[in-house]
Amino acid sequence: MSLKPIILFASLGLALTSCTNTSNSNDWITLFNGKDLNDWTVKMHHYEAGDNYGNTFRVEDGLLKVRYDQYEFTDEFGHIFYKTPFKNFHLTVDYRFSGEFEKGGPKHAVLNSGVMFHSQSAESQNKEQNWPVSVEMQYLADLGDGKRTTGNMCSPGTNIEFQGKVFPGHCLKSNKKALPKDQWVTAELVVQGANISQYINGELVLEYSNPTLDGKDRTVKGKDDEFKQGGKPLQSGYIALQSEGQPIEFKNVKIKILD
Repeated sequence: MSLKPIILFASLGLALTSCTNTSNSNDWITLFNGKDLNDWTVKMHHYEAGDNYGNTFRVEDGLLKVRYDQYEFTDEFGHIFYKTPFKNFHLTVDYRFSGEFEKGGPKHAVLNSGVMFHSQSAESQNKEQNWPVSVEMQYLADLGDGKRTTGNMCSPGTNIEFQGKVFPGHCLKSNKKALPKDQWVTAELVVQGANISQYINGELVLEYSNPTLDGKDRTVKGKDDEFKQGGKPLQSGYIALQSEGQPIEFKNVKIKILD
């Protein structure tokens, strides 16, 4: 997302555990089939839902790719939404940053992407709305200085609770150092009721809870009043993969529905 993450001062105090031991289960549902985007809807900033401007999201070599070779990127931030909303689930996504960042984009977006969840639909976003109201599991790659983390939380138009209190910032850092560009990373998200856990390569990196609507215009501009009901719990919503100016590939996008 668009603002610099706030440093996570407190230790999570949790053992690193793997949540991938059920990856061979028949309960997994494949969201991206490696062939087409028929089950997905694109929403780009400045464009109507369904307009995949500049062929930003495309399928090549069995991968869902984000590319900017057909236009000069400035602030055409985009998301591609799966057709079905989800409530309690275990989501897994493999991602890999590649290529060069678009020169016209903001510096914070270099090697930056993510998956949005509990999101409004693509169709409910206004044409000039910059981000979907949602919660984001943020993906970052290392810039070479070892300062970044990945598997962070960002909250466009929303709030979350961390360690029993409403987190005052926009982005909350995980405890996982960002990995190099051009490396495949497995990100997992487990949403069970009001509790959310995030994993990178099988390691638990962040836990938080109780997502709600923020009700203010701190990050998301142009949203309808429906999404300004501050304090309203977010219990379900759509899943979307992000385009923020950095070429990236996704594969193995799967979900398991939880009770």
